Formats: sequence, structure tokens, C-alpha cells
Amino acid sequence: MVKLTTIVGAQWGDEGKGKITDYFAKGADYIVRFQGGNNAGHTVMVGSDTYKLHLIPSGVLYSGALSIIGNGVVVDPNVLLREIAELKERGVKINLKVSNRCHVIMPYHIAVDEALTAGQGALAAGSTKRGIAPVCADKAYRHGIRLGDLLTPEFFKEKLRVSYDFNKNLLEKACGVPFPRSFDDIFNEYLDLGAKLSEFIADTDLILFEGYKNGKNILFEAAQGLSLDLDAGVYPYTTSTNTVAGHISVGTGVGFNEKVKVVGLVKAYLSRVGVGPLVTELPEDEAKILREKGGEYGTTTGRPRRVGWLDLVQLRHAVRVNGLTDIAITKLDILAGYNEISVCTAYEIDGKIRREMPASVYELRAAKPIYEKLTGWQNMSGDDIAKIIAGGYDALPENIKKYLEFIEKEIDCPITIISLGPKRAETIVR
Repeated sequence: MVKLTTIVGAQWGDEGKGKITDYFAKGADYIVRFQGGNNAGHTVMVGSDTYKLHLIPSGVLYSGALSIIGNGVVVDPNVLLREIAELKERGVKINLKVSNRCHVIMPYHIAVDEALTAGQGALAAGSTKRGIAPVCADKAYRHGIRLGDLLTPEFFKEKLRVSYDFNKNLLEKACGVPFPRSFDDIFNEYLDLGAKLSEFIADTDLILFEGYKNGKNILFEAAQGLSLDLDAGVYPYTTSTNTVAGHISVGTGVGFNEKVKVVGLVKAYLSRVGVGPLVTELPEDEAKILREKGGEYGTTTGRPRRVGWLDLVQLRHAVRVNGLTDIAITKLDILAGYNEISVCTAYEIDGKIRREMPASVYELRAAKPIYEKLTGWQNMSGDDIAKIIAGGYDALPENIKKYLEFIEKEIDCPITIISLGPKRAETIVR
């Protein structure tokens, strides 16, 4: 029996990881976020209740499991405390530990994010301006602040002096942007935030290692998706952390040396928030219809998402880089009603056919999609979906099965989880 399962986005994020993580969480002892920050948002529907989570793992709604925010996550303490309070107000029992090695987003990181984005022009990644890139830069500069530092006032003050001075100078001298907040103001605020979070801060790598040694079921939850990975994605239009499954050991502090089930989340079409090449993007008149039907607005920012047809060049890359063992496909219900559905099987770049993702944004800007046309399926009512769920895979409309089987053959990875709606119950497992 596989004890380790990783849920990762196989596209641009927004694939429905919240629901699928929640689905797997019922059998987990630990649910772990291992990268990203509050620039990601995961939506979970339980009955008529909707939960929008940004830092806390989606499995928090199962109180029997321990939710862990690993060291690979960058944390805005204000956002985390607000999320904890909102869940408590709704009656959710918070069973959470946060790594003392998590780097802390400071007020100047958010200011730097805004200033840098303004100066990056056409190469700006469409940042959420939550301070993610600057806090990751400070981590690499080796003067970042970690959550554990907030619990030791003298050491925190020593580290903050270096980080504060560097970022204030960067803003005011390099970017020409004033930063009015004082050192003492930030120091006192973050000491208070550390005290409020102290009950949750722990050596989570030790907790996870003990669980791993004792054969516990561990579920890892990524944020964003493959094409936003800092190394493997469409750079520079990426996030500032590694989103792929191979990052679980780095982002948790534990070397996992046994087989991991790696589930890649795939939306039945394509969506993304942000700028940069999107080869299968629909013209706005067609995009608007699909966007409204699918509710394609960012969970974190509310920005309208760009949408397009499914891109199998991207998915082949996701299978290879993540070592995907399974695909979970979501939002098939949204494609209902289309007479014909296009699927991109390759790109044409400068007259050449490419079936694998190029590394160069320069090439991607010139890429033209090569489509296979598949017959669509009729609209499905709530009762129709309920009957299909009860009947399992064989009860799916024939054209949905043909769509799924075409994808499986093209990317050489089995589709084992099929989602026909946002609720837990609207799921088929093959």
C-alpha cells in the first residue's frame, strides 16, 4: 500500500487541487503544504459550505489529520492568523503545525514586489504582489527572517536590522520608492505576531520524520502548477518557488526514500492568471463564455483568468518532470454543451512540429497550436451527474470516455480520478 501521496498542478494552477486534496485527506494522518505562499488559493466545497484557503492545507477540514505547513512555504503571519480565525469562527477544529524554518513575508517585501513589478515591463510575471519573490530573494541572500526567529527577540532584532536596511535601501535608492515604516514599528508588530503563532510553530521536519518511520499516511499538497515552477516552468512568467513533486523533500526537511503516488491535477480545459505565452488561449469572445461558465476568477486575487483548450504538450512535460503516476481531471462538467472540443496535440514553431515543451519563451511566443477535434457531449443536470457518479466510469457519456482515453494515450499516464463538479461527492475513482 502506498503511504505517500503528492498532489501537484499539471498546468498553471487553478486545476482544482483543493477539492482533490480534500478528497484524499480523509485517509491521511498528515497533510502537508511544501511550497508556495498566500499567492495561491485552494477552494473546497463540503455540502453547501465553501472554504477558500491560502496557506493552510486543504485537508484541515478533516480534524483527525495533522495539517503541516512545511519549511518550503513562505508565510505572511497576518494572513495565516486571519485564516486560522476565519476557520475557527466556522467551527473548524484547527490541528496545525508550522515549520520554524518557514521564511516570513515582511511589509517591505510587499513594497518591493510592487516596485519591481512596475519596472519589469513585458517580462513582468503578473505578480499577485504578496511579497513572494522578494522574500525568496532574501532567503537566497541569506538575510531572511524565519518564523522561529520571531520567538527569540534579540536574535530577531539582529537579523531584522540587516534585512530591513537592505530592503529600505533597495526601495528608496534603487527604485525611488519611499518606505515610511520604521524599524521599531515592524520589530514590535512581528514580535507580537510571533507570540500569537507560537502554539503552532514547531520542528515539523521531526514530526514528519517520526510519522514516516512509523508508516503513517502522508499527503503532500502543492500550490500553483508545473508551468509556474521556477525551474521547469515558462520562465520568467513563473512563481518564485518550485511547484513540482520532486520538491517535497526540500520543502519538508525529510528525505522520503520509497515509492510516492504522484497525482497530477488537470483541468479539462486550460486557465491561468497572469501574463506570458498561452498557446491555446481562446479569443476573448469565446473565452468570456467559457470563463463565466467555469467561474474562472482567481481565488486569491479575483482576477479574470485567461482560458483556452487543453494543451497536451504541456501535460507531457508535467508527466515527465513530476514523474506522474496518476491524473485527476476536473471540470469535465464545464465542457458539457460544446458540439466540438479542440485539444492541442503539438505546436508549430517556425515551420517545425514540436510535441514537447520548449524551454525558450522566445519560441513559445511564436508557437501555434495544432488541434485534434473531438466530438463534445450534452449538458448534464445535477440528477444526470448523480446517476453517473452512482454508476461509475462506465456510466459516463461515451464522448467523455473518448476524450479521456484520447488524453491518456497522448500523454502515457492513466486518468484515475474524474471530477464532475466542485463537491466531494461529485467524483469517480477508477
